[in-house]
Amino acid sequence: MAADDILLQERPAPGVALLRLHRPAVLNALNLALRRALAAAFEALEVDEGVKVIVLAGGERAFCAGADLHEYVDAMPMEIVGRHMDRLWGAISRCRKPVIAAVRGHALGGGCELAMHADILVAGQGARFGQPEVLIGLMPGGGATQRLARAVGKFRAMRLLLSGEAVSAGEALAMGLASEVLPDAEVEAHALALAAKLAAGPQQALRFIKEAVIEGMNLPLEQGLQFERKSFQLLFATADKSEGIRARLEKRPARFS
Repeated sequence: MAADDILLQERPAPGVALLRLHRPAVLNALNLALRRALAAAFEALEVDEGVKVIVLAGGERAFCAGADLHEYVDAMPMEIVGRHMDRLWGAISRCRKPVIAAVRGHALGGGCELAMHADILVAGQGARFGQPEVLIGLMPGGGATQRLARAVGKFRAMRLLLSGEAVSAGEALAMGLASEVLPDAEVEAHALALAAKLAAGPQQALRFIKEAVIEGMNLPLEQGLQFERKSFQLLFATADKSEGIRARLEKRPARFS
């Protein structure tokens, strides 16, 4: 199956790109070809000036059920090293544009890690999240030991990582792993509507906000505040700042560039 068959791309609204994992026979399991297709797509969308927001989606039964174990069962350490997974994941994590994950069904292992690369995670009521790698004698390799702990705290993360148990969408929302939970049938439409709203917003401000949050997570509080302050100050040079304030004072919708 060609890369363009396993990862579908749509432009459902101005400024919005939808990437859909498409390996339904294996619940959208991540094989190396799909990982490479995702990395290539994110690299292309990052420099595409017509794209403001990216939505990640899967299918009804699964967002992504994890790694394709057929590619792992006989793999040796140097073969895994040679796959350069850090570069493939990095193409997603380095994206400066807002990323929304629309999650229905299973989001397990690498699928949960992929969802955690998003900035906003919209989950269906039937979604399930987990990191079951320990159940096959492995551990996460796509960032879950770091991103999950940062998202939900040490103790909840440890329970999921050490037990391999999955949690419901409601539990994910309660612990901070999801932004919101909706009926399954409404997830994608809601994610796309949110993406369209963000795509019409002030793009430099959106990028600065994302950058400040992510950079700040790796900095002491005082340095994070300094980073935020400088970004805030730079936004005063943008036309969107002037338009946004004038629109608010004139009680009309803003028309951002």
